[in-house]
Amino acid sequence: MKNKYRLLTATAVLWALSILLPLFGSIFRHIPQRQMILYLLIVLLLSIILFAEWLLIRRLEQQQAIVFRSKIDNAGMIALENMTVPVLLADHMGVILWCNQTFRQRFAANRPVTGHSVQDVIHLNPTSLSQNRDLLMEHNSQSYRVHAEFSVQNQQEIVVIQFLEITDILRLQDENTNSKPCVLLLVIDSYDDLLQYARESEKAQVSAEVERVLDNFMQGTDGILRKIENDLFYAVMESRHLHEIMNNRFSVLDDARQIRVNDRMHITFSIGVGDGASSLAESEKFAQQSLDMALGRGGDQAAVKTENGFFFFGGASKGVEKKSKTRIRSIALAMQELIENSDQVFLMGHRFGDLDCVGAACGLAGAVQLMKKPGYVVVHRHSCLATPLIQRMEQCSDSPMFIEPEDAIEHITENSLLIVLDTHNKEILESTELYRKARYVVVIDHHRKNVNYIENAVIFHHEPYASSASEMVAEILQYFRLDTEISAAYADALLSGIMLDTKNFVMRTGVRTFEAAAYLRKIGADTVQVKTMFANTISDYSMRAQIVAHAELYRNNAISAVKLTGPETRVIASQAADELLSIQGVEASFVLYLDEKGVSISARSMGSVNVQVIMEQLGGGGHQTMAAAQLPVGTIQEAKEKLLMILETRENAK
Repeated sequence: MKNKYRLLTATAVLWALSILLPLFGSIFRHIPQRQMILYLLIVLLLSIILFAEWLLIRRLEQQQAIVFRSKIDNAGMIALENMTVPVLLADHMGVILWCNQTFRQRFAANRPVTGHSVQDVIHLNPTSLSQNRDLLMEHNSQSYRVHAEFSVQNQQEIVVIQFLEITDILRLQDENTNSKPCVLLLVIDSYDDLLQYARESEKAQVSAEVERVLDNFMQGTDGILRKIENDLFYAVMESRHLHEIMNNRFSVLDDARQIRVNDRMHITFSIGVGDGASSLAESEKFAQQSLDMALGRGGDQAAVKTENGFFFFGGASKGVEKKSKTRIRSIALAMQELIENSDQVFLMGHRFGDLDCVGAACGLAGAVQLMKKPGYVVVHRHSCLATPLIQRMEQCSDSPMFIEPEDAIEHITENSLLIVLDTHNKEILESTELYRKARYVVVIDHHRKNVNYIENAVIFHHEPYASSASEMVAEILQYFRLDTEISAAYADALLSGIMLDTKNFVMRTGVRTFEAAAYLRKIGADTVQVKTMFANTISDYSMRAQIVAHAELYRNNAISAVKLTGPETRVIASQAADELLSIQGVEASFVLYLDEKGVSISARSMGSVNVQVIMEQLGGGGHQTMAAAQLPVGTIQEAKEKLLMILETRENAK
C-alpha cells in the first residue's frame, strides 16, 4: 500500500510540473502548434493516470476497511460468545437471532433457542424494553438488570439485550434496608387519669403488667427498650423486625387492652414509629410525628411514618377522656389575646356546615362581640346544613354577621384572625382560598387527626376525646375574661351542636360533655328551642323511612344505597344512618347517595367498629363513630362494591 501512495505522489508531482512549467518558460511562447498539441496530450495523460491511481487507492482503502471491519466483527462476536454476561440478539418481532453460551447455560439449559420467541424462553416481553430505562427480572432465584440497545442493520431493526446479574447487589441493599434502626415511642394513654384514684399496690401491679407486655413485644427483635417516664417508653429495633410487627398489625395493642385498672378501665397504648429514615435522628423525628398523629387520632393505635407517608394500625377503642382542664385554660387566655390584638375575626368550618360547625362558630362569635371586635361567620348559605340555626340567629338583636367566603376574602387583612372550627383538614374547608390568605390561624376540632391537617396554626386545639366542637368552645368560653356571659341565643347554638354530635347525649358523652351542657343551661340555653332546630318536614321523614326500608344487612353492617337527590339529602342520609343503628345486631351503618360530585357515604357506628378507618380508605375521614366520604365514581353500585370490598377485607383480617 505504501508503494501505491509513492506512485501517486510521483504522478502528482509530474502533473503539477507540467501545469506550472508554461508559466515560467519563455520557450513556450513561440512553440509550434504540433508540439503544443503533444504537450497538452501529455498533460491530459498525466491527469488520467493521476485520477486512475487515486480511484485505485480509494478502492483498496475500502477493501481494507471491509476486511478490518470483518476482523473486528469476528473478534467482537467471539468476545460476545465468551462473555460471562448473558447476551442475545432479537429482531423487531422478538424472535431470537443469536445468543451467547452464557445465555444458553443460564436461561435455556444449553438447548437451541435461535428462532424462538424471547417471551417463550425467558417470559420477557421485548415491547416493554426501552433504551433509556433498564428492567429488573427474576429467573431461577437470580435477579437480573435487563438493558437493551436498538440498531438497524440492512433495513432490519435489531435489539441487543444484555442481562446483568445483580442478585448480590440487591441482597446487600435489602440487608442494608432491613438493618436500619427504627425508633419507637410508646405512650400509655391518659396514664394519670387512669391511675388517679388507684392504690399504690394497684399502680405497681399495672406497671409490672405493662412492662411484661412490652418485654414480650420486644422478644426476638434484638432491640432495646427503655422506660423514660411512668407512661413513656423508648425502643430501637432493626427495620426487619418492625416489618414483622407490622405484618402482625401490632398485636401489642390487643395485649395492652387485657390489662385492667380497677376492673373497669383497660390500658391502651399510642405508638409512634419512624421507619425508612436516613439517620437515627431523622427516625426519632419521624417517630415523634407519628406519635402526635396517633394521639391526635384518639390513641390506642400505632402510627408508622415512612418516606411514603403514614400507616395506621389499631384504633379500636374509644379512648379515655382527659379530665384535666389546665391546657384549656391556657388556650383560652392565648386565644383571647389573639382576638384582642386582631382587627377582625373570621370564623369558618368545613364544607356543608352542620349544627356543630355553625353552632360552634356562632357561640365563639358571641364572645368576639363582647370583646368589641368585628366577628364574621363564613358560610356558603346554599350548601349549609344548618339553615334553621342561621335563620334563628338572624332574628336576634345581637345576631352575628354571616358572610359568604367570597366577601370574606375581599375584607381579610394582614392583621385579621381566622378561627377554623370542627375540622383540621385544609382540603375540606369552606374556603381554602381564605385559609391561604389568612396570616393568623387558630384551629379548634375534635375529629381524629388526618394527614392533611393545618400545619401553620398559631393555636392548634385538637381534642379527639371531646364529643363536639361546640363542647370545646363552651369549655373555652368559661375561661374568657369577659364582663358578661354570651346571650341565650348563642348558648342555644352551642347546645344544638352538642346534641347533634352526641345524638341527644347518647354517643361519645363524657363528664366534660355534661359539664359543658350544664354551663350552657346555666347561661340561658333552652332545650325546647334547641329541639325545634331538629324538626323535619313530612317529606323529609318519608325520605328517611325510605332509606331505612332499603337497607341490607352484611355481617352486622347495615348498608342502604338510594338514588335520592336534593339539598336535603345529606342531612336525611345522616339521620337515616343514625336510625339504622337502632336495628338489632347492627354495629355500623352506611348510607350511599348521589350528590353533585359523585357518590357520598354517611357512616355511623356504636363504637365497636371504627368507621373513620373505613372511610379513610375511600378518601374520607371523620370520627370513630361518625364519618363520611365522597367518591368521584359514576354509579352508586360502583361505590357500594368498593365499600363491600373494604368490609370483606377487614372481616378476613380479624
